[in-house]
Amino acid sequence: EAMGLLFPFGRRLPCDIYWHGVSFHDNDIFSGQVNKFPGMTEMVRKITLSRAVRTMQDLFPVEYNFYPRSWILPEEFPLFVDEVQMMKESDPSWKPTFIVKPDGGCQGDGIYLVKDPSDVRLTGSLQNRPAVVQEYICKPLLVDKLKFDIRLYVLLKSLEPLEIYVAKDGLSRFCTEPYQEPTVKNLHQVFMHLTNYSLNIHSGNFIHSDNANTGSKRTFSSILCRLSSRGADVKKVWSDIISLVIKTIIALTPELKVYYQSDIPAGKPGPTCFQILGFDILLMKNLKPMLLEVNANPSMRIEHEQELSPGVFENVPSPVDEEVKVAVIRDTLRLVDPQKKKRKDIHLTKPDSSVSQTSEHVSETKDELLDAGPADGLEYDTSKTTEAGLPSLCLKQVFPKYAKQFNYLRLVDKVAALFIRFLGVKGTTKLGPTGFRTFIRNCKLSNSNFSMASVDILYIDITRRWNSMGIDHRESGMCLQAFVEAFFYLAQKKYKSLPLHEQVASLIDFCEYHLAALDEKRLVCGRGILERVRGLLGSSETNPVTDFRLN
Repeated sequence: EAMGLLFPFGRRLPCDIYWHGVSFHDNDIFSGQVNKFPGMTEMVRKITLSRAVRTMQDLFPVEYNFYPRSWILPEEFPLFVDEVQMMKESDPSWKPTFIVKPDGGCQGDGIYLVKDPSDVRLTGSLQNRPAVVQEYICKPLLVDKLKFDIRLYVLLKSLEPLEIYVAKDGLSRFCTEPYQEPTVKNLHQVFMHLTNYSLNIHSGNFIHSDNANTGSKRTFSSILCRLSSRGADVKKVWSDIISLVIKTIIALTPELKVYYQSDIPAGKPGPTCFQILGFDILLMKNLKPMLLEVNANPSMRIEHEQELSPGVFENVPSPVDEEVKVAVIRDTLRLVDPQKKKRKDIHLTKPDSSVSQTSEHVSETKDELLDAGPADGLEYDTSKTTEAGLPSLCLKQVFPKYAKQFNYLRLVDKVAALFIRFLGVKGTTKLGPTGFRTFIRNCKLSNSNFSMASVDILYIDITRRWNSMGIDHRESGMCLQAFVEAFFYLAQKKYKSLPLHEQVASLIDFCEYHLAALDEKRLVCGRGILERVRGLLGSSETNPVTDFRLN
């Protein structure tokens, strides 16, 4: 009510903001803003996320070392066995544990730990339900002898230009049995190893608390206060977490853009999108954050079910959930508020108007938690000031605010822009053989060493392999990941001795240069035709044709 938002009843009226439960495609929408991006649900699945991060790890291994080593099952099982064998031979003292997570699973369903690759259950469910196997993080930070993870809320406000906000506080979700490093005996003890709330709630040791500093679910700020009192560098923890968030989203944007242009073609009026994501992060003993997973539909419930008597449940408010989640939703609505500009105009004409302030105005308040950039460390401050009856923003912009520090990582975005340019038919997500040939020809990538016949072979080989992995059979052709692989191959062939990220950057420059020259040529040709048309039509003053571009 304080925010001045109206909710029309009935389905016929167009809305400013649509709040979908699961995905962008929940309803048909032609205008306004939707709280989901097309393709996001697919992008944050365990396998797709692992693939997107791995592409970035190939380019920038040091910057992307916050994601555990992962293998995709069943297709990479032989690779997994070989690599583990190799690592054990090079370091006999290495006694790893691995965690197997089903691809579409949630709430800890189907997750188990193994000590040896031979213990992975390859039969049965894995045939129709692929999974990711990851190196298990054996040395997590413990609080009260318990392992915990952090659920942090991140608002992706816009994809183009990229705008990211991070909530100043998150939830810490605790295990319910004291942690011990994995042994063959304790591997199956889920309450010790898995932080999933939906598992631990069934443990006899789960503590529902009215206090943010105790119990099985606490605020992340309460953990930071404890760390700070022990002398830990809390600013560095925050800046590392923010870097992790920005880098993860940079890994996801290329493919999100392909989905976006397919569902919301450029140049047509259509909805715009925003989305609240749930980042699950684990702090290691040395305070380094590791990304566990990203959730496209984080739970926004602010109560929990309590069993009064067998089979009789009631919903009980959860103060910790309320404190964190209400602020996230409130600020998201303020940031995407379509009435903001109108209200600003009212302010200019009526200074005494009681209408709530705009989010731009509010975000200037002095409780800058995320004040300095990730490189400089971040201010940590939990003070809250209210302005115009609303608390100050809990969502802080981290991108484009820190864009300068991270833009060099956005190479795959540029590869995706080339991919989208040559897709041809709008609404598709796969590149046909003709589109690929046109890309090679227009960017002048074929020569005596690399004939058009070799181009076709490269296209067929890579596309066939990606399509055999059963990613998306609805349309034939080359998906973005396959195109990225082909692009990396071409970059390595053309610029032999450089590190991969420099090879890719050089090839992007080369392609963009030739395409810019081609566009310029077309523009000049277009002008030439226009001049001839004007000559034929007589005087140009009377001619309604003012600009004529050939695309």
